[in-house]
Amino acid sequence: MRTVISAILAALACFTLAQAQTIESSRHSPETTPAKTIVIKAARMFDGRSDRAVSPGLVVVAGEKITAIGAGAALPAGAEVIDLGDATLLPGLIDAHTHLSGEASGDWNRDTLDALRKPITEQALDASVYARRTLLAGFTTVRDVGSSDFIDVGLRNAIRSGKIIGPRMLVSVHAIGATGGHCDDSAGYRFGLFGKEPGPEQGVANGPEAVRAAVRLSHKYGADVIKTCATGGVLSLTDDVDTPQLTQAELDALVDEAHALRRKTAAHAHGAEGAKRAIRAGIDSIEHGSFLDDEALDMMKSQGTFLVPTLMAHVGITERLERSTNTPPQVAAKGRAAIAAARGMIKRAIAKAVRIGFGTDAAVYPHGRNAEEFHLLVEAGMKPVDALRAATSTDADLLGIADKLGTLDPGKLADVIAVPGDPTQEIRQTEKVFFVMKEGVVYRNDRAPTPR
Repeated sequence: MRTVISAILAALACFTLAQAQTIESSRHSPETTPAKTIVIKAARMFDGRSDRAVSPGLVVVAGEKITAIGAGAALPAGAEVIDLGDATLLPGLIDAHTHLSGEASGDWNRDTLDALRKPITEQALDASVYARRTLLAGFTTVRDVGSSDFIDVGLRNAIRSGKIIGPRMLVSVHAIGATGGHCDDSAGYRFGLFGKEPGPEQGVANGPEAVRAAVRLSHKYGADVIKTCATGGVLSLTDDVDTPQLTQAELDALVDEAHALRRKTAAHAHGAEGAKRAIRAGIDSIEHGSFLDDEALDMMKSQGTFLVPTLMAHVGITERLERSTNTPPQVAAKGRAAIAAARGMIKRAIAKAVRIGFGTDAAVYPHGRNAEEFHLLVEAGMKPVDALRAATSTDADLLGIADKLGTLDPGKLADVIAVPGDPTQEIRQTEKVFFVMKEGVVYRNDRAPTPR
């Protein structure tokens, strides 16, 4: 018996040694498969930075990166050519305000019950559907600003590793706010229903040190960005929509800790006073901003704070109020007030040249309709080309990824989409995306020849 065992152990040792040698040699062997080269052609191209589209559109891609653009680009021999005809090439679009881990319906009570009864695994599977829908709509990058149960982290990781398809995600884990505020998921339920009062691990923090602890926990468990609730919100049940919910000291601590950890920050802020506190603290972006006054907008202009107005949230709330019979009255009243105030705010922000990022609050409306934000921005006073920049180069600056994304430039990741016609002249063409490439991989091409 001992002889047999010794023989088995010797064989295993030889196999393990051989396997290790194979792995080690593969680490040092040169790459033998050249990167696939693709040439994408179209009638025109908007590079994400310029003041107009140019003709013709041409992007050369090798592997996951862009190697050349424009009419003067050399066409590599043997490259696959994708000719999209009368269309405009654009950088992959960016949505800086999404919630891919959920989606509202027209039934408030059903949504509330689903959130309590659906297993987290089922919610994660639902999220994978929303992610796919978002990518195929032309949004190759999103900033996801509030989730629960680490669904956003798992979704980001699964997309990153190629297990599922979806946009590149920058996630915030749980948004951070005060007890009873917009970020407190237990607000509106009876005392004790969920056990002890939520703490920093659920994004609820009171006092500067507790806020720092919440930032550190989010960072520890995978946050790319730190999101906070500086004011009340429309869909929360125990607050007014415009009241401040964090002190100046708390916001100072949050931004200081996040920036020390090299994480950008975003503040949900409908009300002017809460927004001003966040701006003074050095927040990177104000989300929504419905009741911002001139002083707040001037502060943002002076400090370079981005405004992400999320006009599609207004569409989602309006549609919900039209078809729902059980939306809580206080939610309906807050929604109508925020929408009315925001109409004037966004016009004033555009007139003051505040830096406006593109974000939609996806989940308040059905995922995949993100591009409808473009025409809302244009109707509010933005030029079509400025709205396109908001979702490309401006958002790339906001997210801190401009070295890799946001424009069609050699050396950047090959995120390329196409829409029919010219969106710099007719902005709603952005709602008709038919070609989507992310990091050199084509996920959608409605004009591809039908196989015979």
